[in-house]
Amino acid sequence: MSDSTDKFPQPLGGNDMPRFAGPGTMMRLPAVETAEGMDVVFIGIPLDVGTSNRPGTRFGPKQIRAESVMLRPYNMWTRAAPFDSLRVGDLGDVPINTFDLKDAVARITDFYAKVLEHDVIPLTLGGDHTLSLPVLRAIASKHGPVGLIHIDAHADINEHMFGESIAHGTPFRRAVEEGLIDPHRTWQIGLRGTGYTAEDFDWSRDQGFTVVQAEELWHQSAAPLIERTRAAMGDGPVYLTFDIDSLDPGFAPGTGTPEIGGLTPIQAIEIIRGCRGLNIVGADLVEVSPPYDPQGNTALLAANLIYEMLCVLPGVAYRDGAGS
Repeated sequence: MSDSTDKFPQPLGGNDMPRFAGPGTMMRLPAVETAEGMDVVFIGIPLDVGTSNRPGTRFGPKQIRAESVMLRPYNMWTRAAPFDSLRVGDLGDVPINTFDLKDAVARITDFYAKVLEHDVIPLTLGGDHTLSLPVLRAIASKHGPVGLIHIDAHADINEHMFGESIAHGTPFRRAVEEGLIDPHRTWQIGLRGTGYTAEDFDWSRDQGFTVVQAEELWHQSAAPLIERTRAAMGDGPVYLTFDIDSLDPGFAPGTGTPEIGGLTPIQAIEIIRGCRGLNIVGADLVEVSPPYDPQGNTALLAANLIYEMLCVLPGVAYRDGAGS
């Protein structure tokens, strides 16, 4: 393990530059123009063309980056030291078409296909949940069908929305139909709220998904659950997708489709930290809509959760000497 900042780029520290200044990248990391030579890249997808209720997720990536300035390199509980062993940079945003969702989806897949020509793990800042479909198309093209850990208030398995087959409520039905995910290694965690029919979540179960509704986690730790999830994922490639509306709106009001009775930030951290040891090949955090949270707490939560995702990726060093 080297301490060389040339080999392992470091976030700009708060003692080197005031946190309210400096670059606007994730954790004030170096901006990179290509994924070449990187182990992990942060990518923003400023998309809200696919949302069905409150817009504003196009501003999510920028606000998450802004709130990431308080993050420091070392995880003081898990002792993860991602910047000691991984080359991490911020690749900027996908230049989407903000007037045409289908074209935006195609652009996202093309962008990620080029990124994945390199041996790199993309961590995506969203953006509405439509984006998981084009990202998964590129991921599956490289890795084959992946296991999916999907934390969300909603199943996102609609057949269509207003006659459209692609929107933020449809990505995981399309992902099954296109063979992008392994249904028997797909876990949906945190689903809740009202439905159009009593069977709304049963399509997932019928495909082989494991569905864990939010009520099953009320008043308890999520650690035992994620141990079961990790065992089900095995050694195969895994994609992690985290919708910020999985959290109760008391913690994360800045989102387009809030549902009461959700997860707590502590449960979210338990779930992400419990993914340590999995073969994670990509992850996203979506549906942060800054206009509905002027204080920035939702984006602050999102930035911290993405950092926790970084800390469980394959190859991360741990200061206690234990590897991932």
